[in-house]
Amino acid sequence: MAVSLTGTRISAVALPWFVLVTTGSPTQTGLVAFCEMAPYVVVKALTGPVVDLIGPRTVSWTTDLVSAAAVGAIPLFHALDLFSLTSLLFLVAMVGAARGPGDLAKAIMVPEAAERGGIPLERATGLSGVTERFASTVGPAVGGSLVALLGPLTGLVVNAGCFVLGSLIIMLVLPRGLGHGTPAGPASPGHQQPGYWRLFGEGFTFLRREPLLLTITIMISITNLLDAAFMQVLVPVWANESGNGPSGIGLTGSVLGIAAVCGSLIATTVAHRMPRRLVFFAGFFLAGAPRFFVLAVGAPMWSVLAVFAIGGLGAGFLNPILAALSFERIPRQLLGRVNALRDSLAWSGIPVGGLIAGAVVASLGLVPALIASGTAYFLTTNLTGLRPEWREMDRLRGKGRADERKEDPTGQSSVSTAL
Repeated sequence: MAVSLTGTRISAVALPWFVLVTTGSPTQTGLVAFCEMAPYVVVKALTGPVVDLIGPRTVSWTTDLVSAAAVGAIPLFHALDLFSLTSLLFLVAMVGAARGPGDLAKAIMVPEAAERGGIPLERATGLSGVTERFASTVGPAVGGSLVALLGPLTGLVVNAGCFVLGSLIIMLVLPRGLGHGTPAGPASPGHQQPGYWRLFGEGFTFLRREPLLLTITIMISITNLLDAAFMQVLVPVWANESGNGPSGIGLTGSVLGIAAVCGSLIATTVAHRMPRRLVFFAGFFLAGAPRFFVLAVGAPMWSVLAVFAIGGLGAGFLNPILAALSFERIPRQLLGRVNALRDSLAWSGIPVGGLIAGAVVASLGLVPALIASGTAYFLTTNLTGLRPEWREMDRLRGKGRADERKEDPTGQSSVSTAL
């Protein structure tokens, strides 16, 4: 996870900067982001049953190889003078289509890895969060430095190399028994294994009956849209207009990432003893709107870095809580299907985030776009918490496992020991 995610974070600096300095257009920068993230969301939603059927380990290393080939083709086409905006859009769409199931496969191996390692689930998800935050720290720093010193295409070459290395680690180092497909258990004599659409429907039905997970997912879809607008367009435009350049993108991203690593490490140690709901919304309060406003007011760089550091500390607590909730409430055999749908819905705003931000910046300018986005972030993360289902975040904690769910006579799924 650390290797492949680090490469992705390098690309997140190199690719937008490459498009922005090549075309000078925030709108085209947002278009490239859309063409990567739209296939990511759609393919991820549809491949959940496939991951359950053939196993996440196989899906992970094969999709990383596809991503490596697509990313590596961008500098290759440029060197051969075959590069065009159309070819770039096609290649980033390939990357997104491969990354979706690849990221899903890595995530759903976490609970089984935790069992094999004898580690509590919240600690395991905390370590997974630390890994993600570590990649978000190293990636922007390396990406910003590579782009500033050697150009954005070098960053894309390094990204392709990270995908290859990540694929080899999963394929050659992980135990072969880890993450075997378990869609619905072995087929009974005379009965065929459930088909693709039945497996897909089981995941959809389960998610529809889980109001807490569904509410969280809808909220995250809005914040992800705003985060995508921020990282894909607003920060690069701010860096360009303020004169901070790609090194400014890398520095702010690294400060945010370092603080998030610290927050995730703290969460790994103490999160299982803290009230989830309070920590969750406090983390969003620190990590959300302040980042937008500090750039809007034209604050000096030290102030920007201070706000990003505080925001990163709050953000470090979020993913461990979200992952623990997911693994607690979703039965193991449904993890691929349900998480594919949840992730796709949560990421559904990301493809259009850059497009919207590019259009708003082109029409109204950077500052109005930052203020509007920050205000929307604040309202989303505060008003959502008034809904009643959030009480279940702490009430059901640690009282039962999703794998112990059973069907009652009406067909409704319930937690056998939690309710």
